Amino acid sequence: MHVPAEIASLIPYQPGKPISETQREYGLKDVIKLASNESPLGPSPKVVAAIQKAIPELHRYPDGACFEMRQALSKYFDVPTDWLIFGNGSDELVDMMVQIYVRPNEAILTSQGAFSAYEISAKSVCAKAIHTPLTKDFRFDLKAMAEKLKTDDSIRMVFLPNPNNPTGTYFTSSEFDAFMAVAGQKDIFVVLDEAYVEFVRAKDYPMGRDYQKRFKNILLLRTMSKVFGMAGARVGVLIAPPEVNQVINRVRKPFNINSLAQVAAVAAVQDTDYVKRLREVTWSGLDYFYKELSAMGLSYSPSQGNFVFFDTGRDAAGVYEGVLKQGVILRPVKGYGFPQHLRMSVGTSQENEAAVRALRKVLA
Repeated sequence: MHVPAEIASLIPYQPGKPISETQREYGLKDVIKLASNESPLGPSPKVVAAIQKAIPELHRYPDGACFEMRQALSKYFDVPTDWLIFGNGSDELVDMMVQIYVRPNEAILTSQGAFSAYEISAKSVCAKAIHTPLTKDFRFDLKAMAEKLKTDDSIRMVFLPNPNNPTGTYFTSSEFDAFMAVAGQKDIFVVLDEAYVEFVRAKDYPMGRDYQKRFKNILLLRTMSKVFGMAGARVGVLIAPPEVNQVINRVRKPFNINSLAQVAAVAAVQDTDYVKRLREVTWSGLDYFYKELSAMGLSYSPSQGNFVFFDTGRDAAGVYEGVLKQGVILRPVKGYGFPQHLRMSVGTSQENEAAVRALRKVLA
């Protein structure tokens, strides 16, 4: 059976290495995983309690309309309930948007170094994925992207993760204003992926919801995986006008959000103390990483996420393997075009210190 060239050329997404696999390969008992931008605190105790309470009803199908979750997240995000649609992770929502709005031989626009799921979704419908280069400091070049919109009428959607993973960099309000002066006039959707927005400390960060009130063609992606510590539950959120959500619901599979994920999400958004504590742990961990990386003479990008992107000064594969043998899993990012860089998630203070010790040993 013929496989389209667009799909045959795809490189499968490589998730962070699991702890159990590392234990088996290297005969290690204790392994620290700082590879997947997960919460170092585990899930909120309120989330655990909600899941345990719901387990006896696991033989029932989940609420396909996600009524209770919709009410809770509507309040948290301060949007009407009909502006919300949920996916089995944000990547399912990306899939559905591309499936609906991008035809074969049309295109999506994003940047070098952006989340690979955008390109995978585009090529899966035999569409093109256009990437503009990053700036020298690993930031999105919104000027170049705006120029591309002026000259390429095949572009149907633009994907802008802000802050970006794996670089942790962001674009500013003034940069986004200039970009939307062009994109806001186009018959396209601009998808702002704000997976890490709760960790942002920058004062000039453009909050997507503010822009969504000014422009009709902005869609927002949020997630329960990061600041809510629910990566294993797979809950992505799309904030979009009702007319967009009505169309997406035509292709959304029934029961795509399982019942345990639904009750967990309700509990998560109600535990504001957990979110506050995780932010503090993250910011403290980032500041520690900055100090230690600087002491080792390694350059890094100041991060608006819960991870740091740093230059090892050599082929990062050897450094990655070296710390792995010491029971520390970091994230290689060669597949994103950065063969000398690694990404290191913030863990507990003990995990952060162990990762730095492993790095020092390897680099010595």
